[in-house]
Amino acid sequence: MNENELPRIAEQLTRIADALDRLGGPAPRATDFAAAIAFRWRNNTRAAWLDAVHHPATLRLNDLKCIERQKQALSRNTLQFVRRLPANNALLWGSRGTGKSSLIRALLNEYHDAGLRLIEVEKHDLTDLPSIVDCVHGRPERFVIYCDDLSFEANDPSYKALKVVLDGSVSAPPDNVLIYATSNRRHLMPESMQENLEAQHIQGEIHPGETTEEKISLSERFGIWVSFHPFKQDDYLDIVDHWLTQMGVRSNSEQQTEWRAEALRWALARGSRSGRVAWQFARDWAGRAGLQL
Repeated sequence: MNENELPRIAEQLTRIADALDRLGGPAPRATDFAAAIAFRWRNNTRAAWLDAVHHPATLRLNDLKCIERQKQALSRNTLQFVRRLPANNALLWGSRGTGKSSLIRALLNEYHDAGLRLIEVEKHDLTDLPSIVDCVHGRPERFVIYCDDLSFEANDPSYKALKVVLDGSVSAPPDNVLIYATSNRRHLMPESMQENLEAQHIQGEIHPGETTEEKISLSERFGIWVSFHPFKQDDYLDIVDHWLTQMGVRSNSEQQTEWRAEALRWALARGSRSGRVAWQFARDWAGRAGLQL
């Protein structure tokens, strides 16, 4: 190699290093736990860190209608947690759009003055759960690690990572951390007809097969199961009415008859009478009312 070429090669290597640095994303900042009440776990090729969410959702518990049983169960567990009493990890499962994730966000707004903090973790980052727990170990705040819309396939590495953090490690979980997860599936994994064939009938008792046992072993690590089901028609319309009122829409009896019929058609077109659909219709109707004014 010609010595005269060394500066050129060094310059090219420097440009390559700079390009790789940019591809790696922004450099992580030290977590300022006083800057926010909610955080997201960020992970790029350079490092992983807790990123403050400066504008969290402003949902309140009073905004969530027709899920009183679910609100009561999870509120009690969360209150125990922030008061440093024994509390359980919770799995919120059931129909889409019925308020599972909204309830968790509303609880943050209800109890953040008591020290509650929320850490949102994407499913593909669940393998980082031990690192996340280490980040907050020993801090005075009470952290709920929030995993939304969980579902796993067989041999998914994040499935095993969640099991370990919930209950299966030699190290005791810190008392300032709980995990709240939402899923459309009660056992977080797809179920097949083959699993029924694996069941055994022994001395009058039915024993599930190994595949089913493996799935149940994860969901059983959540001490609290909260189920969510589709809303009845009257409940759906009550939710629409609440959001229209929150958005400042006033209506007489004739207008109310009109929006109720439109709300039902809106739900029919989407195949769901959920809280999310009710909120979306209310936004559309409020917007149309604003244009008329």
